[in-house]
Amino acid sequence: MSAEGPGSGVPQGAIAGHWQRREGDAEGLCGQRQPPQPPREEAEEKAGASLAAEVKRRRPSEEEAEGAALLGEGEPCEAALGDDPSPAEGLSPGSSLSSGWRRRLQRRLLSSWPSAAPLGTQSCPCAPARSIAHCCHGGAKMAALAYTLGKREINHYFSVRSAKALALGAVLLLAACHAASRRYQGDDSCEYLLSSGRFLGEKLWQPHSCMMHKYKSGEAKDCLADKHITFIGDSRIRQLFYSFVKLINPQIKEEGNKHGNIPFEDKTSSLKVDFLWYPEVNGSMKQRIKSWTEGSSPKPHIIIAGAATWSIKIHNGSNEALTQYKINITSIAPLLEKLAKSSDVYWVLQDPVYEDMLSESRKMITNEKIDAYNEAAVSILNSSSKNSKARVKVFSASKVIAEETITQSLDGLHLPESSREMSAMILMNVYCNKVMKPIDGSCCQPRPPITLIQKLAFCFFGASAIGYLILVLIRRNNHRKNKPSTDMESGEEKKPTTNTSAVSTLETLLLCLCKLGLIMAYFYLCDRANLFMKENKFYTHSSFFIPIIYILVLGVFYTENTKETKVLNREQTDEWKGWMQLVILIYHISGASTFLPVYMHIRVLVAAYLFQTGYGHFSYFWIKGDFGIYRVFQQRLGLLVEVGHYSELPVVPYSSPRGLA
Repeated sequence: MSAEGPGSGVPQGAIAGHWQRREGDAEGLCGQRQPPQPPREEAEEKAGASLAAEVKRRRPSEEEAEGAALLGEGEPCEAALGDDPSPAEGLSPGSSLSSGWRRRLQRRLLSSWPSAAPLGTQSCPCAPARSIAHCCHGGAKMAALAYTLGKREINHYFSVRSAKALALGAVLLLAACHAASRRYQGDDSCEYLLSSGRFLGEKLWQPHSCMMHKYKSGEAKDCLADKHITFIGDSRIRQLFYSFVKLINPQIKEEGNKHGNIPFEDKTSSLKVDFLWYPEVNGSMKQRIKSWTEGSSPKPHIIIAGAATWSIKIHNGSNEALTQYKINITSIAPLLEKLAKSSDVYWVLQDPVYEDMLSESRKMITNEKIDAYNEAAVSILNSSSKNSKARVKVFSASKVIAEETITQSLDGLHLPESSREMSAMILMNVYCNKVMKPIDGSCCQPRPPITLIQKLAFCFFGASAIGYLILVLIRRNNHRKNKPSTDMESGEEKKPTTNTSAVSTLETLLLCLCKLGLIMAYFYLCDRANLFMKENKFYTHSSFFIPIIYILVLGVFYTENTKETKVLNREQTDEWKGWMQLVILIYHISGASTFLPVYMHIRVLVAAYLFQTGYGHFSYFWIKGDFGIYRVFQQRLGLLVEVGHYSELPVVPYSSPRGLA
């Protein structure tokens, strides 16, 4: 018959049975049911179970309770408890189980839970000197506990509310950083387009902070109709001329006198593009430019000029040639600035060369010499102009492109065709974006004016925010007035005379409108303002699969129990639709449509989503017979489409699935 210590409530026999059991070695395979045990061992089993139940009942914290749920009803493995405490240390017969020792025992039980086994199964055959890592099934149980604890911690610290607050803070921080960058670095996207950028892949050029549109032949003709464009310079400018003309007429071929003038005319659009052979910056080029500013020759609408390599070659790279180049470009700079008042004037910096492939007659053309000529041109041009509208635009992006592709040159001097096409496309974007205003071309586009609908929407959402603040202040004021007060004489609380509801329906409606207004304002800042930088879509495996893996891992810790037991129930299909929407969203953001395997699988997802949505609506209408307007707006089909129309943003008219709600 077992005795109990005072105040402990733990049977002494259970404790003795527990420690006696630790002296025996378990036999047989771990986790397998063994033959019936002798009565003494059964008594020890029951004693150990009663001890575990008592410890579980007295466990104070929620975390330990969750660990005990994973323990089951078995005993801890021997190695987890460490050294055997002697009876003199607190478990001698007739002594009480102190609260401090009981808490220590609970911690040891929790730390040893991987070796616990349910009743009716044999415990792990762990020797006292062996570690937990050697216990059977220890890794699986430890992973289960880690998952449970991690899930609770993530749900506690990273709830939906905290995620929204974190996202709002990130948006505000990014907006502040971008605003400061625009303030100190300038927001002229044309300057970025002409001067900087990087390659996305091998053939896509990405300007800094803006998107470049890829013009087709018809768009180029519409933009440049009734225009006169002139390229003036050496053989490199001639190559740029041909690439530019091919954007207008892809069938044209590079024929004719290479060291002479080359005309081009498109009669359907009354467009003229000329190349003038002036390989050096000298008196001849000056006279030609002077004829446009002071003579009777018609001024071109666009002028693209540049030259230097011939001066280096003819004068064998001498310093005297560089000095003369500075004098000559200084003399033509005022004429170019005068032309810039009525025309678009671009000076093309010299591209680097691939010195290892240069012929013997061009060995004197080195990158060091080219850099010296470029520095001279940049320092002299626009040095006397104070009017921003009369500035010569320096085209240095072609130099940046050539630094990456000059190794593909056939002779070490002239660029490959793909690089010239990029330079020509940049020139087309600089001039045509402000005329054509393409959706996917944000470079050189002025900020669109605020429309009447946008002004009305701003006033509506602003009035909603003001109304919501007024209702909140009124409710708080009424709450303070109706707060129960204590009667000084009797000491009893006086109940308020009126009983107002916490939040009214109107206040809830205004709060929802305020949230919608914030979302619309964020759309406007992203899509219509020049606050955030923009880039063209370019698919990479990492940009598509990493977000999907991240969401899958995060979704493992956000699960909910369901009462449905049928296969393909409503909650299950809604969860599927939510995952499909996330994958489709990442597919569009990352531009994965250019990768055929991903494109084919996404088409299947879109078809499955449409089928599930249509089948769900059909089943509801067929069973319920509810064809009212409330049902339509409840599914949020019409409202989002109208909002997308007013904000000029594409909105897919799908009902929001449970997985995304």
